Amino acid sequence: MKKLLASITLGLSLLLSGTATMAQTPAAAPVATASEAAKPAEAAPAAAPAAATASAPAAAASAAPAPVPNKGDVAWMIVATAFVIMMSIPGLALFYGGLVRSKNMLSVLMQVFVTFSLIVVLWCLYGYSLAFTEGNQFIGGLDRLFMKGLFDPAKGEFAMAATFSKGVVIPELLFMAFQATFAAITCCLIIGAFAERIKFSAMLLFMALWFTFSYTPMAHMVWYWMGPDAYTGKEVVDAMNAKAGLIWQWGALDFAGGTVVHINAAVAGLVGAFVLGKRTGYAKESMAPHSLTLTMVGASLLWVGWFGFNAGSALEANGSAVLAFMNTFSATAAAVLAWCMGEALMRGKASMLGAASGAVAGLVAITPACGNVGLMGAIVIGFVAGFACLWGVNGLKKMLGADDSLDVFGVHGVGGIVGALLTGVFNSQALGGPGLVGDWVTAAVSSVPIADQVWIQLKAVLLTIVWSGVVSFVAYKLVDMTIGLRVSEEEEREGLDISSHGETAYSR
Repeated sequence: MKKLLASITLGLSLLLSGTATMAQTPAAAPVATASEAAKPAEAAPAAAPAAATASAPAAAASAAPAPVPNKGDVAWMIVATAFVIMMSIPGLALFYGGLVRSKNMLSVLMQVFVTFSLIVVLWCLYGYSLAFTEGNQFIGGLDRLFMKGLFDPAKGEFAMAATFSKGVVIPELLFMAFQATFAAITCCLIIGAFAERIKFSAMLLFMALWFTFSYTPMAHMVWYWMGPDAYTGKEVVDAMNAKAGLIWQWGALDFAGGTVVHINAAVAGLVGAFVLGKRTGYAKESMAPHSLTLTMVGASLLWVGWFGFNAGSALEANGSAVLAFMNTFSATAAAVLAWCMGEALMRGKASMLGAASGAVAGLVAITPACGNVGLMGAIVIGFVAGFACLWGVNGLKKMLGADDSLDVFGVHGVGGIVGALLTGVFNSQALGGPGLVGDWVTAAVSSVPIADQVWIQLKAVLLTIVWSGVVSFVAYKLVDMTIGLRVSEEEEREGLDISSHGETAYSR
C-alpha cells in the first residue's frame, strides 16, 4: 500500500509540474455568439456549485448599491438545504442500515447520525472558513472562524455570498448551511466501507481528521473562487483567477461534488477497508442484507433529497436549477434500468438491491454533470454509470480484494469517476450541453474542446484520488496508534449494537 501511494504521488507531481495551470477564462476559448453572450450567467454555471463571499473591488462596490437577495432564491436554498439533511438522516442511514446484518443495524444508524452532527459542528467552528475564504490554491483562511462576520446582530444585517449571476446574492449564512450538509454527508458516505467492525470512538476521531485535512482542502480547490461580481474588467481577470482554488483554476467542472464528495469519500472508504481488514467470517459466513425494505426506503429518500443536493447547487431558483433537477431525474432512472439489465444478463434475474444500487449509481454519476450537460447527455451518463458500477461492485471488488462492506468505492468511486470524465464530454454545446462561461467579465458562454476538457477532468480526478488516499492512510494509522481502530473479535461477533451501544435495533 505504501509503495502504491508513493508511486501515485510521484506520478501526480510530475503531471502537475508539467502542465500549465489553466484559468477559468482561457484566452483561446471560442467567442460566444451575440445571442449566447446575452444569456444570463446561469445558462452555463461555472466549474462548481460554490462561490466565495461577493467581493468586487472597492471602486466598483462604491459605484453601485449593494445587491439584495431575491426571496425566491432564499426560499429555494432553505428547502434544498433541508433536502440534503433528509438525504443523510434518514436516507443514507436507512440505506446503509438495511444492508448490514440485524445485529449491526443500530450501530450504522448511530454512526451516520453522530458523524453528521460532528461535522456540522466542525464546519461551523472552522471548516467553512478553511473551505470558502481566501487563502491559497489549496486551503482557505480564518476570516470566518467561529462563523465570524456572517451576521451582524447590532445592525441586523447578513453578509452576502455570490452566486453564478452578476449582481445576484444570497445570505452567506445560508450558503454556509447548505455547504455544511455537503461536508456532513460526505463523511457519512465513508461509513459504509468499514461497517460492522470499527470502534465508534475511532470512527469519530478519523472523521474529524479526514474532514479537516481532506474534505476542506478539496472543497477549496474545486469550488472556491471570487464570484462573478469580482470580474469587473479584463485587467483584473488574472488576479481574480489566481485567488481561486487550484482545480477551479484548471477549469474542472464539478457542479455538485463528483470529486469533492463522491471520489473523495470513496477513496477514504477503500483505504479504510484495506487498513481495517476484512470482517470476521468474510466470504465464509452469510453477510446478506437484513432488510432490503429499509434499503429501498433509504434509496428513495436519497433520490428525493438529491434534488436539493444537485438543483440546489445552482444557488438560485433559475433555469440552471431546472436543468440540474431534470438531469438528476432522468440519469437516475436510466441507471436503474441499466443495472437491472446488467443483472438480468449476468444472473438471469434483476434484484431490488440492484435497482436501489443502480439509483445511487446514477445519482452519483450525474452529480458533477447535472448543471453542466444536456438532457440526452444525462441519460447516457446514467446508463453508463449503471453498467460501470455493477462491474465496480463485482469485478473490480474481486480484483481489489478489499472488504468494502457496502460497496462505497464500487458505487461512489466508480460512479464519481464516470460522471466527472463524461462531464467533460457532454458539456460541449456540439453534444447538446450548455457549455460554460468562458469570460466572466461579459458572462459569454463558450465550449472547450472535448479532449481538452476531459484531460482537465482527469487531472482533477487523479488529484482527488491521491489527496484523499494519502490523508486517509495517515489518519487511519494515527487513530490506530492512539485508540485502536477495530473492535475485538468477540465484540464483532456479538454485534456492534450491543457491544458498542448497549442496545439493539430490534427486540429479541
